[in-house]
Amino acid sequence: MGFPVSYYCPHCGAVVELERDGYLADKSVTPYPLEGWSYADPTDDFEDAEGVRLSCGESDAPGLSWTGDVVDADDVEQPGLVSPCGREFYLSFVRYEDGREVEGVPESDYVVIGGRGPSGPAGPGGPNAGPRGPGGL
Repeated sequence: MGFPVSYYCPHCGAVVELERDGYLADKSVTPYPLEGWSYADPTDDFEDAEGVRLSCGESDAPGLSWTGDVVDADDVEQPGLVSPCGREFYLSFVRYEDGREVEGVPESDYVVIGGRGPSGPAGPGGPNAGPRGPGGL
């Protein structure tokens, strides 16, 4: 038997209720997935997953309902953002490996900055640059 548990979107603060079993322990609700966690959709049997991927405002799943409330929390990314915002966020359950709780780490996100830039720092051209002394040394 499940019961409703309330969460809020870390992007905009929209509140959602998710009906779930009481034995599941929450680790975190984040705007990004945790590295190594597998996430299920709320329409799937998420009790066997390590977390749930939610889309803010979508309520196709039974046991999932958006309350219409919006929290004014300090950790909401954009407090003025229209709620619900439609962005994804992640509910992660506590995980254990070898009897120890696994700490959550955000997934790595690689970024390419700019295009083809300089191959090295600008400045003096190395040991031969600069004014020459007597005899060209």
